[in-house]
Amino acid sequence: MSQRYKVIDSAEPTFVTITIIDWVDLFIRPIYFKILDDSLNYCIENKGLNVHAYVYMGSHIHMIISSYDNELQDIIRDFKKHTSKKFIKTIKEYPESRREWLLAKFAYAVKRVKKGANYKVWKDGFHPVILDNHKKIEQRVNYIHYNPVASELVYHERDWKNSSYAVYEENNREVPNVVLKPLW
Repeated sequence: MSQRYKVIDSAEPTFVTITIIDWVDLFIRPIYFKILDDSLNYCIENKGLNVHAYVYMGSHIHMIISSYDNELQDIIRDFKKHTSKKFIKTIKEYPESRREWLLAKFAYAVKRVKKGANYKVWKDGFHPVILDNHKKIEQRVNYIHYNPVASELVYHERDWKNSSYAVYEENNREVPNVVLKPLW
């Protein structure tokens, strides 16, 4: 993990971005979203992670998270390690038209950065930003939910299934795939 970016207070809501190596659009199939959902829910249940807002994009994840029980950098390290193994296993076992290309890309990344065993899926680091007031929190929640619209993937935030937008939308009873602790 990069030594430049550290979480000072894991209990404070913190905006993070976790990115696939070389911005590869890995997250285009439901099976990969399920791995992300299951892994985040595991961290919530077993590592004390609080997920306040999130969006899965094609090559990265934006989240606002906190933890009273463990250091965020430790949780994210474990999350990335676990999901990397699951992604590689899934790429190898399930029908994936980009199998050879993805495995070659992730294998090359290990050689390039001289880290890891056989494959490197995630970029190092996660660039935490402490959200220490309501204005910063509101700005980042809106940024997270608007990201698919800004990327021209959907016309409205509610149309992107892989985010926490529904929880923040008034009168919406839809249950997200990740157990959330909304900030308002």
